Amino acid sequence: MSSRKFILGLAVLLAFVSFTVQTSTVSAKSKKAKNGTIKILTNPGGLLLTIDGKARGETLTEYRAIDLEPGLHSVQVTLPNGQFWIREIDLPAGRVKCVVVNYKPLPPMAKSPCPFPLNISAPKQVTEGEIITYTADVAYTGSGPIRYRWNVAPSSARVISGVGTPTLNVDSTGLGGQRITATLVADDGSADPACAQTVQAVSVIAPLEKKVIVAREYDECNNCTFDDQKARLDNLAVELQNDPSTRGYIMAYGGRMSPLGQVEKLMSRARDYLVTQRGIDASRLVVVNGGFREEDSVELWIVPSGAGAPQPTPTVQAGEVNPGKGRRRP
Repeated sequence: MSSRKFILGLAVLLAFVSFTVQTSTVSAKSKKAKNGTIKILTNPGGLLLTIDGKARGETLTEYRAIDLEPGLHSVQVTLPNGQFWIREIDLPAGRVKCVVVNYKPLPPMAKSPCPFPLNISAPKQVTEGEIITYTADVAYTGSGPIRYRWNVAPSSARVISGVGTPTLNVDSTGLGGQRITATLVADDGSADPACAQTVQAVSVIAPLEKKVIVAREYDECNNCTFDDQKARLDNLAVELQNDPSTRGYIMAYGGRMSPLGQVEKLMSRARDYLVTQRGIDASRLVVVNGGFREEDSVELWIVPSGAGAPQPTPTVQAGEVNPGKGRRRP
């Protein structure tokens, strides 16, 4: 930041956060992302936004998400004093970069041959796995190059790039629930201690929420004919075909007065129908003898990858069963 801009009374703080959008994989084969996303907010809001020379409406005081093709994009915000905030943002495919522009007019400041004042722009909080970009702004009218010396704590925080430059990128992976403190010392290379300025920024790392993956009961058929079961099995087959990472569980129960071997019959014919008629790989199907209930029953379950197996819930004890005395199901 030049001293001229400080004389004009302008200080703009910039924060970038880039992170990989992590989603639960529901397909055996992930699809490669085609676009990236820029999320931008300004304070104050209502500022004109232009990207690659094309007007994009006004900014808000909350994030606006804009999907763009991967590559370098020119982002321009018209500030309240009529000047422009302009940055070139390199957007990778499948990544999100968050841009914060804070406009705050400052009183006129005297010129200084030393790097003064020194500011760091950084997000106050990110989610574990996001990349934090610390950006330094400094007023300087001296002739020598400014030296930037960064220190990051804790030591487990991995610096990706930017050592020796005004912009430092730090990976927050594995630091959920902790804080990353970035300390910058900037000087003009002279021995004058007054020309060495120190500034610090702290970002809180919110831990990722652990998603609990559970099996879900898809359908249940009590005392049904096989024709009725076929329609339900057809629907289950569609679900399994739409998501190849899941498995299907067939939980069968014999009735209190069902014939001997009824449970095995219910399990095998349901599995055989899915395999021979609907083309479901037999390795994706699990049949379970659930025991006994008051009447024949077949439960169909969808079990995502990583979920525990469903458990049988019989309602009749084996000693209470009177096989062969009930009517036989077709």
